[in-house]
Amino acid sequence: MGLRTVLRRDPSGESGVSSAAGQISGIGRAVFLISVAAGLIPGLLLKQPACIVLGSLVGLYFLFALKVAEQWQKAAVLRLGRYIGLRGPGIFLIVPVIDQVSQYVDQRVRVTDVKAESALTRDTVPVSVDAIIFWLVWNAEKSILEVVNFDQAITLSAQTALRESIGRHDLAQMITEREMLGRELQRILDEKTNPWGITVQSVEIRDVHIPQALEDAMSRQAQAERERQARIILGTAETEISAKFSEASRLYVDNPVALHLRAMNMLYEAIKERGSMVIVPSSAVETMGLGGLMGTASLAGPKQQA
Repeated sequence: MGLRTVLRRDPSGESGVSSAAGQISGIGRAVFLISVAAGLIPGLLLKQPACIVLGSLVGLYFLFALKVAEQWQKAAVLRLGRYIGLRGPGIFLIVPVIDQVSQYVDQRVRVTDVKAESALTRDTVPVSVDAIIFWLVWNAEKSILEVVNFDQAITLSAQTALRESIGRHDLAQMITEREMLGRELQRILDEKTNPWGITVQSVEIRDVHIPQALEDAMSRQAQAERERQARIILGTAETEISAKFSEASRLYVDNPVALHLRAMNMLYEAIKERGSMVIVPSSAVETMGLGGLMGTASLAGPKQQA
C-alpha cells in the first residue's frame, strides 16, 4: 500500500522568507519625492537645472538605499555577493548597487500542518494521521547560510519523521499515547533543524483516522469486552453471596433460637405492609417453627382492621 503525504503551510499563507530583490520601501519613496521636490522648486525659481538634477540623484540614492524591516523580521545583506550581516528591525541603509538585501526572515512562531494518508503502523494497520508542527527561526543567519529553503526543508523533514514514527508504533499506542508520539516527533525534528538555526517547539497529533470497517470491529470488540466484564462481576457477586449464606448456615445449625428469630424477622418484613399475602413452604414452617407465629399474626390482623 502506497503512502501519500499532504503538506500544508500555515493558515496565513506566508512562507516566512521573502525575497528582497526589487523591493522599495515606502520611506524610500517618500524621501525620493521630497528630494525631487526640494531640487525642483529652487531649480525652477532660480532657473538652475543643476538643482533639479542634484535633487533627483539624491532622491534616487535614498529610494534604493533606505530599507525597512518589520519588528519580527531580520534582513540579510550581501555586499558584492558576500554576506556582511543582518539588519533590522526598523530602518537601515545599504549602498545601492554594491549592497543587496537577499532575504527577509520572519522570526515569529509558525505552524506547518502535515497529513499522512494510508501509512502502515507496526501491526500493519493503515492509518491517516494529522499533525501540527510549531517552529520558529531563532538564528536567522544560520537559517539563511545553512539551508537553501528552510521552510520547505521543515515540511519535508516532518513528512519523513511522521512516516517513520507511524511505522514504529502499534495502532493502540498511536490512539492512546498521542502526547508521547508528539514528543518523539518534536525531538527528531529538533535534532535535525537546530544546526539550521531553527527550533521545533512542539508537535501535536490532531487525529488518527482508521478504516471504517476496522473501527466497527474495534467497537464490537469493546462491547464484547464490557459484556465479559459484566458477567465476571455478576459471577463474583454470586460467589460472595453463596459464601455468606454458607457461613450463616453454619451459625444456625447449632443455634435454633437464632434461626427462629431470623424466621420471625423475615415474616415481619413480609407482612408489615397492609394487604400482603405470604406463601411459606411447609418444610420452612416445620424447620423454623413458623406455625405458631403465623397463627398469632393472623389473629393480630383482624384486631388491627377493627
